[in-house]
Amino acid sequence: MATDWLGAWVDVSIDAPRGTFVKRRADGTVDFVSPLPTPFNYGDVSGEWGGDGDPLDALVVGPRLARGHRGCWQVVGVVSFIDGGLTDEKLVCGDVGPFDRRAVEAFFTVYAVAKRALRAARGGGGVTEYRGVRWL
Repeated sequence: MATDWLGAWVDVSIDAPRGTFVKRRADGTVDFVSPLPTPFNYGDVSGEWGGDGDPLDALVVGPRLARGHRGCWQVVGVVSFIDGGLTDEKLVCGDVGPFDRRAVEAFFTVYAVAKRALRAARGGGGVTEYRGVRWL
């Protein structure tokens, strides 16, 4: 993605509150069931699209927020992720400390393995991998 999101302020709508296992699509159908509860709130940036053609993913570190909650947060990290050969960056927002950084990195390490397995089970091809996080 050409945009350098680090430091930007973005409007995020939460679709998977912190502690949940299920990530849903915009229409409410199940997209992915995580092997671990998400250690952060997961949603998307209003009006922005990722390299995979889906709404741009964003996660908000901090207390659990309700599904549908909307707010404005600063982007403090960008997760580099490839899903089925397509760029699928995720913006990291909120007040992020050292523990939170490790939690984000550990989560996406496991998430990539699970996403590869899901992709293979669905008969999908292409590379799926976590490539690290650029932090502010």
